[in-house]
Amino acid sequence: MTVQPKGENLRKAVKWVLDKRKYEQEKNVKKLIEAACLKFNLSPKDAEFLAHKLFATEE
Repeated sequence: MTVQPKGENLRKAVKWVLDKRKYEQEKNVKKLIEAACLKFNLSPKDAEFLAHKLFATEE
């Protein structure tokens, strides 16, 4: 069992979503965020932060 520093899953989720967007641009960001939340076991607060940061970069 590994112990990850606080926020490590969030950092991994951001990288994962950005990588997915790079290669699959037609993917819906909301769906990618939902998938990242499940994949990296993010809290609702982390999910909100992720959505806010990723939608802010799209504008």
